Amino acid sequence: MRPMDHQACRMLILAVVCFFAVAVSAQVPTPANPPMTSTVMDKERDALYARFLEFKRNRNPEQQQYAYPTAKEYLLRWGGERDLQTMEVRQWVIEYERAAHARDLFEAYDKKNYAKLFEIGRQYVKADPDYYLALALLTEAAYDNSVVGKPNYNLEAADYARKAIELLEAGKITKPDPFKSLDVAGGFLNFALGTFVGEDKPVEAAIAFKKAAKADSPFRTEASTYHRLGVSILRGGFAQLSAEYNQKFGGKPPSSEQTAMLTQIQLLADQAIDAYARAVALSTRAEQSQVRAKILGQLTALYKSFHNDSEVGLHELIATVLSKPMP
Repeated sequence: MRPMDHQACRMLILAVVCFFAVAVSAQVPTPANPPMTSTVMDKERDALYARFLEFKRNRNPEQQQYAYPTAKEYLLRWGGERDLQTMEVRQWVIEYERAAHARDLFEAYDKKNYAKLFEIGRQYVKADPDYYLALALLTEAAYDNSVVGKPNYNLEAADYARKAIELLEAGKITKPDPFKSLDVAGGFLNFALGTFVGEDKPVEAAIAFKKAAKADSPFRTEASTYHRLGVSILRGGFAQLSAEYNQKFGGKPPSSEQTAMLTQIQLLADQAIDAYARAVALSTRAEQSQVRAKILGQLTALYKSFHNDSEVGLHELIATVLSKPMP
């Protein structure tokens, strides 16, 4: 048999290739595109979210109890997402855990078991830095301890007080618990902070006491608020600026810079005198007579040192100071 020429061979090969291509195409259907992983995950996430909502809204307590573990499972898998659905689940878990922890916190505080309170409270605020109730109760406990001469929690509690004040001032707190109102909370937390840091950070203490004095709380009419404010001003800004003034201008001729700094020192002195005068004016109860006499003596010496060694105008200041705004 004569072999085929090259042209005929090529045509036969092409025909065979085309035949097999068509045959394979007809016999083996092209598979459908597999579902994308993200699509599957979205469906799973939506299903778990729907299950969470169902448990949360169920009026049957036996069914409601499954909302928390379902939400935790959701966050374990998709907690890093930033969509509204995930944010809702995350916030619900935060509120749920805060409510669960509150009972233990109040129990420890009410029993004055402050060691236990700080033991559990530290864990809670570490996991949830914006847990206002825990921050407030820890601050209260530390302050109660300091009042009876046990300042061992003061340094730690100062940070809790600062954070609680930050949350208040940022408008992030709507429920005042454990206080009667947000103003009362602001008054106490600032007074406590000033107490905690008064010795080591008098400038910060002065700011805190001034905030406490301006809050609509019992600390606005508390003599000790103003006395501690006056002391903090003298120990803090006044002492620092006076030392700087003496270093820069001691024994030197007058200058515009010297005059400007002297004006600042005088302003701080006026603020301290005003605070002492308010403390005296508010010390009206019989049991405050000794304290009033002591503060009045301090005020008199301070006033005279800035008024040419004269007491003229001092008693008028005390009589009218509460009717004037703070400088």
